[in-house]
Order: sequence, then structure tokens, then C-alpha cells
Amino acid sequence: MTALRLENVSVGALAKVSLAVPGGQVVCVSGPSGSGKSRLLRAIADLEPHSGRISLSGIDQLALAAHQWRLQVGMVPADSQWWFDEVGGHFPGTTGDRLPLALGFPPEVMGWSVSRLSSGERQRLALWRALAREPQALLLDEPTANLDGDTTISIENWLLDEIHRRQLATLWVAHDPAQIQRVADAHYQIDGTRLELVHGSD
Repeated sequence: MTALRLENVSVGALAKVSLAVPGGQVVCVSGPSGSGKSRLLRAIADLEPHSGRISLSGIDQLALAAHQWRLQVGMVPADSQWWFDEVGGHFPGTTGDRLPLALGFPPEVMGWSVSRLSSGERQRLALWRALAREPQALLLDEPTANLDGDTTISIENWLLDEIHRRQLATLWVAHDPAQIQRVADAHYQIDGTRLELVHGSD
């Protein structure tokens, strides 16, 4: 069974973080601004220097080249990066044609210029871009921060369906207590240099 595991991981001010994220479950992480939430996700994605052991389905992060690891561990940062002028250039094969209706885009979105997208539209498309690569784990950094209330609920429901159907081990950085209550199987909060369990199984 898929599981993302952290053992004594230290990055920035965070020290000796150990937790397990089973496949199909969402573990939320919250904490003050600047406390290290995003750096922790970047360490898991092998984008930030860190110590300790990180593994996915028993395979150690260090056993794979960084680009191979990131195919398995898909990260959606708070500010997604876009390299091509057109949206469709960021979606391999036919994944752009299979854009879920829940994201609220017309089929012609793949021909749109990235520059015309709002921050919320970029955020929604970045979620599908990550899922289209068929990862085993998902790292979400406040994935609905730029969305209105109704759209947030819609995207949460769609994401949870995808996470459960694909059995994705998901680490979700969130700040809204109501959202955490809706989506989290477990919730950890950063307290100083430590990650403390708020609710869920250890």
C-alpha cells in the first residue's frame, strides 16, 4: 500500500519531523506564516536541502534521481510556474483534453495564453497538471487560497474524490480551520521547531 513516510526530517527551523501519510488519506499541516510549511513540502519534493529519511511505498528518496522522484511525488506550490505561452503546452499527450468539468473551464482553455489566466485559474489548472502526471503522492500548498468560497468547496470535493480514487498519499498545507475540518484525516500544527499532532492518528 502506498505510504509517504518522514523519519527525523529536519529542514530550516523544523527539527526531527516524523509522520506517515497513508495512501488515500489527507494529512493537513498548519502553522504561522514563515514557520516552515512550504519548506517542508519542498524538502519532501527534493527541492530543499534537508536531513532525515523520506520514502514512498518503501522506496527511499535518495534511491531515485530527483526528476524521477518528482514524477511520483507531485507538488503544487502556492504560486505555480508556467513556462510556455499557451496553457496546452504544459499538459502532456491528451491530458489537456480530459480536463475535469469540476474545474470549470471550457475545452478551448488549452489554447488560451497563460498571461490571460487569473491567479485562481492558474491554481486550478496547476492541480490538474500535477494529477495528470499520475503521481503516487500529492503535496498541496494552500491549493484553494485564490478561490472564492463556492469554488473552494467544489475544488475540495473534486480533489478528495481524486485522492480517494487514486489512493494518493496527500500532505495539504492549509490555514483555514473549517477547511482542515472538511478535508483532513489528520492535522499537524507547527509549534516552534516541532510538528505537533492536533487530531488524527500518530
